[in-house]
Amino acid sequence: MNQQFADSEFTILEHIYDASGGVSGKTMPLRQRDLAHIAGTSLGMTNAILKRLAQKGWIVIKRLNSRNIQYVVTFEGINELVRRSYRYIKRTIKNVVFYKDRIDQVISSAKAGNLDTVLLVGQSDLDFIVEHSCDRHGIKLHRVAGPAPDEKNRDTVNGQLTVYAEDIMTSQVSGEQNALFLSKIILESAG
Repeated sequence: MNQQFADSEFTILEHIYDASGGVSGKTMPLRQRDLAHIAGTSLGMTNAILKRLAQKGWIVIKRLNSRNIQYVVTFEGINELVRRSYRYIKRTIKNVVFYKDRIDQVISSAKAGNLDTVLLVGQSDLDFIVEHSCDRHGIKLHRVAGPAPDEKNRDTVNGQLTVYAEDIMTSQVSGEQNALFLSKIILESAG
């Protein structure tokens, strides 16, 4: 089974659970067309996914009348949601630990190389790790929001490490000697 199909399957199962009052306790009507839109799949693909979920025993399909169908997540379906969510959380924590260790190595090396400032350029989901590592090593942290900081903030004199957020492409920046691209760290973890 390809990853996109598995993701769509999980998304549909999750939304059926939510619509049947799983998290909120409120039941909401849910049509195949709504599920297709939510999962980003065609109506035909959504229908195939629903049949597959029913075959696996993860949902029950009940015909309310000639036009309306109700989908209910079974106990086995809830177990599958929990299993997949657990694997996702476990993978996420593993990645965060990898990012923390790698960023900490770079900032520790910067400190050992007598750099005393980190300039974080762009918006990053990992900024809390960069901030923590800077605090840990006694390095000042400055932030610049845009992809190309103005020259006074982008002072690449000795003493500064420039850290580029994941949304900054290497092609947007001229070669710098004291620079770290968070996107490269993310790609390292994927490999």
